[in-house]
Amino acid sequence: MPDFYPVVAVRPEWALASELEVMGSKPKFWFDDSDNQKRWLFKYPTRKETGEHWSEKVAAEVAGLLGVPHARVELATFEYTSDDLVDRFGHKGCVSESFTGEGVDDLVHGNAILHRVVPDYDPKATRFRQSHHTLHNIWLALDDVFGSSEESTAAKAQFAGYLTLDALVGNTDRHNENWGLLARDDGSGACIAPSYDHASCLGRELQDRRRRMLLSEGRVGRYAAGRGGKRGSGGIYWASDEVAPSPLNLFRMAAETYPTPFDSWRARVQNVSEDALGEVVERIPSDWMSDTAREFAIALMRFNLSQLREILR
Repeated sequence: MPDFYPVVAVRPEWALASELEVMGSKPKFWFDDSDNQKRWLFKYPTRKETGEHWSEKVAAEVAGLLGVPHARVELATFEYTSDDLVDRFGHKGCVSESFTGEGVDDLVHGNAILHRVVPDYDPKATRFRQSHHTLHNIWLALDDVFGSSEESTAAKAQFAGYLTLDALVGNTDRHNENWGLLARDDGSGACIAPSYDHASCLGRELQDRRRRMLLSEGRVGRYAAGRGGKRGSGGIYWASDEVAPSPLNLFRMAAETYPTPFDSWRARVQNVSEDALGEVVERIPSDWMSDTAREFAIALMRFNLSQLREILR
């Protein structure tokens, strides 16, 4: 029997707000843990039949395998008293540890950073389908923030790690508020924030019937590459007048066009084993993830890993 991940039972008295806050499509709230040492964000899935809790946990563990700086994530439950919210979301969710505090003053999201260097970029517009949210513009923004060639090169390499993670797990949600910079409260500058919010990955939105079909018909690779149109597209565009590519296709184009930032990830991709990826998924408790969802997630990452190795060879 695998060593299942622990599940954090969040208590109502830990919450920092008296009412559950609904931000975007998910209810979520901040809380302090029982020792009041750390601040965490509890998040429900968009719908209780989706796997946004286990997908975010798996993605964080895969980030650890790759050596990608990331927010710590744990599976969690919260016994909310609203019958309506229980019916919509259930009690299961996940918690993500805050990476602000202890010398870090604030998280500055990507939309605010891009607004400084892209005249047409509207930081108040929707997070999704922002066609100016291109990798080229992100590189310009990092050059603007970090200035020196050495610091900018390091920042791009770290961001390339996030694209590597996205491609491996199929994270389609790297929109303009799902990356950012951490401003240091002593005024000494900024650094790229750890990668966070990876729930939109590993086919977490699919029903088991669809997963079984893709597996039996050998179409996991087609799913990973995107299916045309907006379905399967990611949060970062390649050109401002096109549909955003899938995370795997974005990685392919980025690594071919900007090879230097990806150099440090070549060995890491080669060193991640299929068995290690499978073990990460197998540690999700059996009552949190169906056998079919488990099989599909492993198959998807194995396919993506083979593609990344081919691209970076």
